[in-house]
This record gives sequence, structure tokens and C-alpha cells, in this order.
Amino acid sequence: MIRSLIKEIRERKDEISEPVRTIYFGGGTPGLLDSDELNAIISAIRENYAVDDNIELTLETNPDDYSDELKVRSWKEAGVNRLSIGIQSFREKDLKWMNRAHSVEESFQALDLARSLGIENITVDLIYGLPDMDLDEWEHQLDQFLELEIPHLSAYCLTVEQKTALNKMVEDRILSPANEEMQAEHFKLLVEKLSKAGYEQYEISNFSKSGWRSRHNSAYWSGEMYLGIGPSAHSFDGKQRRWNVANNQLYIKALENKEEYFDFEELTAKERFNEFLLTGLRRVEGVSLDELFKIASPGSDFNSNLEKFTQLGWIGPENPENQIQLTFEGKLRADYIASELFIV
Repeated sequence: MIRSLIKEIRERKDEISEPVRTIYFGGGTPGLLDSDELNAIISAIRENYAVDDNIELTLETNPDDYSDELKVRSWKEAGVNRLSIGIQSFREKDLKWMNRAHSVEESFQALDLARSLGIENITVDLIYGLPDMDLDEWEHQLDQFLELEIPHLSAYCLTVEQKTALNKMVEDRILSPANEEMQAEHFKLLVEKLSKAGYEQYEISNFSKSGWRSRHNSAYWSGEMYLGIGPSAHSFDGKQRRWNVANNQLYIKALENKEEYFDFEELTAKERFNEFLLTGLRRVEGVSLDELFKIASPGSDFNSNLEKFTQLGWIGPENPENQIQLTFEGKLRADYIASELFIV
């Protein structure tokens, strides 16, 4: 797998001409990489691409990846300067039904170890709308996060996907996720408490202290180009979207035999309009109508829907520099608002 990743890195070096500003090891379990493997991949990137001196280099990990202090030291020595830690919950019973391999205590130990080794740029994931989690329980979760003084939080509402173990437990009434009203209350409390604590909600699900936004994820939401390496990885150059085969063995075999291992699609102006709108509405800056209308002309109902959402208080009445921005009530309905403004 490592050889195949490096081969793809080399083969695609001409696709990026500007200096690489962010590198993100994520999806799957990159925390399993040993120091030699991690160094081999990062070295290949530096050998084949111009890399910004102020690179943001993130590694996605789980608390159970921290059993060996030497491993965390090797990550730092390889150039990792940001960690995304999948804590998910500070309740043991949640971690058990999620089949997480770590405990709450291991979450705290992972954070302590990373900081003791000088890695301060840390983000953690938490999930709200969990089964049997009332407002007091969720507030306790947020209080525990705030006590840790971590500079960044990604908080996501629980979604129940078809054909998953969670969906089966819900169908069998073993678990009952929070209803929409409780999910909305969780979200409201999340926004209020983190705002009061000095965090900026710079994207619907992401909160950071000043100067600690994720540069990598911000690039996705801003419509910047990105290059994805490895099985299932997606790439975007502004107009074309490309994705690699998901199966590990097929990916390795195709690269070894110089066979095609990806598919792609050319996005239409309509699709680029809708995507720019969808991601932009999630950002605190909102969407520039001037930039949006450069991509394509809006649908016939765009202006009337925009006026309707403004009257409902879902889009702010004050639009600096022709921007549209969601209010708190609008953020609760972001996907619906975007879909109503889409070109269809």
C-alpha cells in the first residue's frame, strides 16, 4: 500500500503547480502508520511537490493510537503539527455502543500526551443527538471539552445510515436517537456555550479559537482545488471531480500493472453553482452573490426564495458586499435552504 501511495504521488506531480499549503492524513486509520511509513509518504510529497514552509500537516487519529509515546514523537519528527482526534463522546456507554476501541480515560491521556510533546494544534470530534442524551448531559459533554482548552472542535449531529449496525439497533428499538427538537436544542446550546467561551463558529459544524481554523477543511468549503491520494480518495481541480477505486487490492494491483484506477466527471455550470452555494452557506462568511452568478445564472425562483428566507429570518437582512449569510435559525435548515436556491 505504501509503495502504491508513493507511486500515485509521483504520477500526479504535474497536477499541482502552486505550493501545497495543507497535507491531511485522514479517512481510515492513518495513526497505524509507523515512523518509516509516514516519513516515506511525506518525503515523496516533498520530493515531487513544492511545499509551503508554513505547511499545516494533520494526522487523523483515535485515542487508542497513543499507547506508545515513541509513535507520537515520530509523528512530530515527521512534520505532523496538527492532530484530529476522534473522541466522539465523553460517556463510556456511548463509546461502547459505537464499538469504539478507546475509553474516556484514554481520550484524556491522548490529549495530555500530545500536548506534553508540544503539539498544541488539536481538534476533537464530538457527536450530539445521541441516544438517551438530554440537554444536561450534552452540556456536561461541552463543559468537559471547554475545561480541556482545546483550540478546535468539530461537532456533528448523529445520523443513522441504512445497512449499519446503528440502524439495526434503532430498528430493534435497542437505541432511540434524539428527536429533531432535541437535536435543535443540542445545537443551540453548542453554539451558545462555545460562543460565550470565545470560539468562532466559522462553519456550521466547526468551532475554533482565534487563529486556529482548519486551513485544510476551509479549502474544501471555499471551493479550492485539492488532490486526493489513495483508495477512495477524491480530487477536485475547480471543474472536474475525480475519485479513486475504493478497494485496496484493486487500487494496488492497478498501480502495479499501470492500469486505470480512477473515474471522473466534468461538473456542469449548474452543478458548480449548486455546490458553491451549498458549501458557502455553511461558512460564517456566507456566499458572495457576485461570485455565484459568475458561475451560472440563478433559477427563476432564486430571488423570490431568497426574499422569503430573509423575511422568515433564516438569512440575515444585512448583506455586506452582496453576501448572503445564514442566521442561527437558518443554520438549522441549511441544506433545505440551499436546495431551494439550487438550479434544478
